Order: sequence, then structure tokens, then C-alpha cells
Amino acid sequence: MSKLQEKILSMVADDLADIEKIILENLDPYLNIVKQTAEHIFLSGGKRLRPLLVTLCARLCGDNKELGKRFSAIFEYLHTATLLHDDLVDGATKRRGKDAANTIWGNSTAVLVGDFLLAKSLEIATEAENIEIIKIVAKITREMAEGEIFQLLKKGDKDLSVDEYMMIIKGKTGVLIEGSCRTGALIAKAEKKHEDALIKYGFNMGMAFQMADDLLDYTANTANLGKKTGADLREGKLTLPVIIARKNAKGTDLLFIDKIIEKREFSSKEFEQFVSLLEKYKGIEYTTKCILNHIDKAKKALDIFENNKPKKILMLIADYVFERKH
Repeated sequence: MSKLQEKILSMVADDLADIEKIILENLDPYLNIVKQTAEHIFLSGGKRLRPLLVTLCARLCGDNKELGKRFSAIFEYLHTATLLHDDLVDGATKRRGKDAANTIWGNSTAVLVGDFLLAKSLEIATEAENIEIIKIVAKITREMAEGEIFQLLKKGDKDLSVDEYMMIIKGKTGVLIEGSCRTGALIAKAEKKHEDALIKYGFNMGMAFQMADDLLDYTANTANLGKKTGADLREGKLTLPVIIARKNAKGTDLLFIDKIIEKREFSSKEFEQFVSLLEKYKGIEYTTKCILNHIDKAKKALDIFENNKPKKILMLIADYVFERKH
């Protein structure tokens, strides 16, 4: 754990403890197998970034009653539902270093528990008695599904463009983190200018977070990543480092990159060579610059707010997203 991560965790320890309690308290299914399956992934070490952002953004906008924390479970339920479904679509066997839920309880149970969590997130949203929040949850659910479908259609496509990649990650991650921040503002009944600022912060944070996550597939080791490195490549997912490197590569290097993309199965030595080509042809460098650009935009969006503890934490979280790229 880095010093920055330790600093953030020390500042939000009480909030995270409350959020954890709220997440588990809201999990009240009729069937025990639903609870077991959901808790398996809830208790497997997630960062709780999305519910924390709801809490902090609401507090930044004057939420003295801590309503943001109360409704923060909406976004952890949404996020967890997508993880259950994604593992099935991707054929993944590990999640956060543990066996994926579908490998324990089966595909059908994993799908249906994911559906339960999606429904539960919307049910919690109705309790806020704010139609805009309900609209946000519904819109996020639709856009995430569309993003995943588009990624599925583009799986293995060597000619995936940067614009298409951006569309995919916006649907996968951008809209959920943006929605978390906007919901915090709505719960606190923030002024429109403050709501817009947090929308901008959340969108840029979401884009940076997913790019950093994609970059980790080529810069982290298996122990730190919680899954086997090169997983995106094996699943036929082209991410920004690969798109840029392939665009710049020539001759035998381009042929090798294409061979690995098409092959999907490769040795450790081949993967190391592939990563070296991502470095040689500026794929990793370009992605790092894009992450930093989005982080800068996210932090500048907070300029409108006075300096206080919630703002400081949000700024530190932005720095952490950039730090986690390796």
C-alpha cells in the first residue's frame, strides 16, 4: 500500500466502515443463496470508490444529514451487478484474487443475483424520493449494458479506433462514476453550477480510472492485479496501449502484435515481448498522458468549491487514480 493510499484511507476510515455496514444492511433477500453469492463479491476487497464518492460529493455540497452515505449503496450494488455479469461474459475464473462467483454457484445463479442487485439499486434509489436520481440509475444501467454489448461486438477487432475505445470505457466506467458524483450533488440539493462541476469531476475520474485499470494489465504483476496479467488480451479486448502501439508499429513488430492479438494464447516470454513493443511504440506513454489529462480536468472542476476536507479527499483520490497505473 502506498503512502498516498494510506493517507486517504486514514481520512475516510469512518466513512468506509459506515458504508460497509449500509451495503450489507440493504442486502435483505428472501433466499439465502442470493445473500451468499452477493456477499462473496462484496467481501472480497472492493475499494468502495463509488459509494465513497457519493458520500464525499454530497458532503462537499452541504449534506449535513449524511444522506449521501445512506444512499451510497445504490452505486456499489450497480457496480457489483456488472462485475457478476462481466465475469460470465468474459469467461473469467477470478475476481479480486478469489474464485469468481459463477465458478462456485454456477452461471445461472450469478446472472440472477446480478439482476437482483440491479433491481435493489433502483429500489434504494426510490427511497430518496427524487425522480432525477431514479433517472440517473436507469440511464447508467442502460449505458453500461450498451457499453458492454459494443465491447462484445468489437472483441478481437484489430482495427478498433481510439474513439470506439473511449465509447466503450465511458459506458463501462465513466457513466457510473459520473453518476455517483452527480447523485451526491442532487442529494445535497446543490446549486446547478456545483452539480455541473461534480459531473465533470466524475466523468473525468471515470475515464482515467478505466484507462489506469486497462494499463495495469500490462504494467502490474499477477499478485497485485488480482487476476492473471494479459487477461484483456486473452479475452480479445483491445485497450488504449495496444491501439496506439499497433497504430505506430511497422514491419515485423506489427506482424508480431497482430499475431498475439489473433492468437489470444501466448507464453510469458511472448507477453513480455508484447509489452516491450507497447513501450517501444508509445502505447503505454500515450495512455499515461491521457490518464493525467483526465485527472487534471477532474481536479480543475473542483476549483469552484471552497477548500475543505471533502474537497481535499476528492483531490487526493484523483491523485491516487493516477498513481495506480502501475
